[in-house]
Amino acid sequence: MARVEAFRLLSTAPNALGGFYQNVFGFNRADTDRLFLGPSALEIGRAKLAYPQDITGNDPRFQHCAIVVTDMGKACEALAKHDGWSPITLDGPQRLPAASGGVAAFKFRDPEGHPLEFICFPPDRVPELWKGHEGIFLGIDHSAMAVADTGRSLHFYESIGLRIGSRQVNRGAEQGRLDDMAAGGATQVEVIGLEFDGRSGPHLELLAYRYPEMRSEKPVSDESAAATLMVIEGHPGFEGIIFDPDGHRLDFR
Repeated sequence: MARVEAFRLLSTAPNALGGFYQNVFGFNRADTDRLFLGPSALEIGRAKLAYPQDITGNDPRFQHCAIVVTDMGKACEALAKHDGWSPITLDGPQRLPAASGGVAAFKFRDPEGHPLEFICFPPDRVPELWKGHEGIFLGIDHSAMAVADTGRSLHFYESIGLRIGSRQVNRGAEQGRLDDMAAGGATQVEVIGLEFDGRSGPHLELLAYRYPEMRSEKPVSDESAAATLMVIEGHPGFEGIIFDPDGHRLDFR
């Protein structure tokens, strides 16, 4: 059965970046390039080119990993004790309206520029995957990718066996501050959750910005630190790396 098995970040200094994830979030190193936190895995490979500084949330090159936290205040306190990261979200963590899921969220960048997100679910909306775990940092819930054309992307991902698990439009000042969007309260983004049947691990989210509109950018090169990969195991129809319509990479193993 197909499943999202891991996410792979590329880095110009893999050992240092791996140390950041270990020291801040409590990832455990399994081997030279693979780290684990709860039920999720993160790989760190080598890049030749630094992460581009101009990638924003409404850029089709954008892709972040969301880490589930049990206490947003304690998570941010733990992060603040370390150097090298930088905030994306304005004015601290944001509580999204109930119509947008009601989660508390905070976005930031690791020392190399990869965007990350803390998410803290309301007590009555904790997904089954994250129930019963202890600690502040539980694991990677999903990776969110910005897409330029929702219909085109859905056609691609449904063709490889993913199905829609959730679909909503997040809007308003909280979303604007979360993403550091100049549009502020007018910010609107369609969020589509995709998953394989019977998933037991992280899932995928598509981010389609309605306002501000999506930027038009060429995909990043394979040598860039922004060339994040989603690792998929157990898929009978694909092998190797393929690209979605916006250039995001999927690694079938």
